[in-house]
Amino acid sequence: MTDGAALPIDPGSLIRSRRYRVLLVLAAVIGLLVSLASWGFLELVHELQHWVFVALPGELGFDEVPAWWPLPVLALAGLLTALAIVRLPGRGGHEPSEGIKTGAPTQPIELPGILLAAVATLGLGLVLGPEGPLIALGSGLAIFAIRLVRRDAPQPVLAILAAAGSFAAIASIFGSPVIGAVIVIEAAGLGGAMLPVILLPGLLAAGIGSLVFIGMGSWTGLSTSAWALTPLPLPPVSTPHASDFGWTIVLALAVPVVTFAILELARLVKRLVAVRPFVLTTVAGLAVACLAIAFHHWTGQSVDAVLFSGQEAFGSLFKDAPTVALSTLWLLLLLKGLAWSVSLGSFRGGPTFPALFLGAVAGLIAAHLPGFGETQAVAVLMAVGAVSVLRLPLSSVVLALLLTSKAGLGVAPLIIVGVVIAYITIEVLYERRKGPDEAEVDAEIAAATSGVSR
Repeated sequence: MTDGAALPIDPGSLIRSRRYRVLLVLAAVIGLLVSLASWGFLELVHELQHWVFVALPGELGFDEVPAWWPLPVLALAGLLTALAIVRLPGRGGHEPSEGIKTGAPTQPIELPGILLAAVATLGLGLVLGPEGPLIALGSGLAIFAIRLVRRDAPQPVLAILAAAGSFAAIASIFGSPVIGAVIVIEAAGLGGAMLPVILLPGLLAAGIGSLVFIGMGSWTGLSTSAWALTPLPLPPVSTPHASDFGWTIVLALAVPVVTFAILELARLVKRLVAVRPFVLTTVAGLAVACLAIAFHHWTGQSVDAVLFSGQEAFGSLFKDAPTVALSTLWLLLLLKGLAWSVSLGSFRGGPTFPALFLGAVAGLIAAHLPGFGETQAVAVLMAVGAVSVLRLPLSSVVLALLLTSKAGLGVAPLIIVGVVIAYITIEVLYERRKGPDEAEVDAEIAAATSGVSR
């Protein structure tokens, strides 16, 4: 993606020009193509999950899914992911332990490896979400489409349309093209006078993408509700109380510390797995399977609660919460947190959905604190969990507001206060983690690359 300083053109003149109108038409076409591809990818992942964990055991003669079933499935996921990372261009895509980062646009030659790693990771049950692969898919397909039409397309045009492709690809999974746009803009660090030049094609592509997703769901009967974020069934809150703010401050200081430990473990796993990727990625998959089996053994709950990204489990989590023991929620938080950490360090996908799901679980636990309501606790924990992982404060606020929209805007002040405190806390932790020399190098790199295209 490209920021304002990389394009020495007057933004107003460019937007009024005929060539920019042509660019908008291309963005609309790319939005259509990318959205169709993204819809197919998400449906493939959803159907693969259902076939592997629901239908296949029955086809093999089992009356019910065996408790050991995740072991061979996640071992296979490790082998396929390692194959994509080691043998195919692009190393399977973005490493999720780094949060959401757009970086340079994906090259078309990297798409097979990214798709293989993503389908193996998401379709076979690892604890990661689809947003990272979708961002890569959108930009890679956009560049591929433009190069089919014009191989010598200028780099600024490729960068703008690659951004539009990313906008379109994640337009539906966050429930709104606007929310997807906010995440891409903040993750890419876009800003300045040139922001409208990139934003308008992106919004157009995202809008087209949302229409495509709605239409495909209507025409095929396949619902997007299985993998799109929707508001949670939380009781309405009109006004937060002093105790709500007190607990928000305490938890916004504590959650980043826990999240930082999870990410540090993920980085350790990443370094270990890199030594012998085929063997150790498979071992990582087996470790996640063992955590899910342990949860089932100790609680009697399904292994699915620990596996997968959590985006499909929000409904059942809140439906069953009144009857689930507090100890079960604590075990779910611990074991899924560990499974998420291993997945972050070994596989390919996005970190957002597990962060939000674990935040919701932590919120249900925190709702037992005196003077802290369930809606307030869930809203705050999801928001501070998201910002602690993504380090994108505006995106984290918007996501939490989306998921708690049925409760009204009474939780908005709590979400904002929590995100600000958690963001500062996680930044302090990262700064202290660096040695003096590393911090100086980062400062020099930041100064040298200021205003340079990403």
